[in-house]
Amino acid sequence: MKRFSFSKLMLVLGLLFIYLPMLILVIYSFNASKLVTVWGGWSVKWYVGLLDNSQLMGSVMRSLEIALYTAVAAVALGTLAAFVLTRVTRFKGRTLFGGLVTAPLVMPEVITGLSLLLLFVAMAQMIGWPQERGIVTIWIAHTTFCAAYVAVVVSARLRELDLSIEEAAMDLGAKPWKVFFLITIPMIAPSLAAGGMMSFALSLDDLVLASFVSGPGSTTLPMEVFSAVRLGVKPEINAVASLILLSVSLVTFLVWYFSRQAEERRRRAIQLAIEEGAAANVSQPQARRPASAAAQA
Repeated sequence: MKRFSFSKLMLVLGLLFIYLPMLILVIYSFNASKLVTVWGGWSVKWYVGLLDNSQLMGSVMRSLEIALYTAVAAVALGTLAAFVLTRVTRFKGRTLFGGLVTAPLVMPEVITGLSLLLLFVAMAQMIGWPQERGIVTIWIAHTTFCAAYVAVVVSARLRELDLSIEEAAMDLGAKPWKVFFLITIPMIAPSLAAGGMMSFALSLDDLVLASFVSGPGSTTLPMEVFSAVRLGVKPEINAVASLILLSVSLVTFLVWYFSRQAEERRRRAIQLAIEEGAAANVSQPQARRPASAAAQA
């Protein structure tokens, strides 16, 4: 008889607590009844009806657009900040710079959203931009806190890198920019992908910041869902949430698969280089023995 394992039980309960609501959401997205809590049989009419719901689909496309822009900008800015924090060890104001980079991680979103709203209002009065709040202001707000997550993730990866590889490339005549794009970037690519996916998910999920800095005609999906559930959960919400869940899961699997393939290719290349170096070291003494024997003769 197997012994009772408390850790395994807690693991199973934790996984059920996380993934069971998602499974229920997907199941009820196929509910034929308009009442979410009443099962009326299997149906896909809510998925078909999404095409006719222009307001909901517009908010979905708007959120995906903002999330994509945010992921790109956050990866770029967060990577630059990570390089400054890890490679530039001594400069005046380094502690202040590190605090400013990581401040959005601990700052309440309400405070960040209110401060950005006041900033945009003051800028509109002083320089006339932005004339109205919309996608651009939401993108800027999301980038401010997503870049901090990317900086933390990339910094952890940069601290683990072997600098001798980059130094060897520069000793062989490679330019710094070439070393950066051909050696450093491929080595930190998994962390860049992780930071980009995290930024995309955080931007797609954000409600508080978007509520502060959005304007007319720039309603995002979380804002649309929040306003809809106040009057009761609609079946269309379950359908669109299931589609987003499926899309995010598929993208996550593809990124994991290709990252794993790249890591395996890198390990095979390193192993092949080690084997070739060992074979060369073995062949050199054998080539020297006939020469020494001829010299003695």
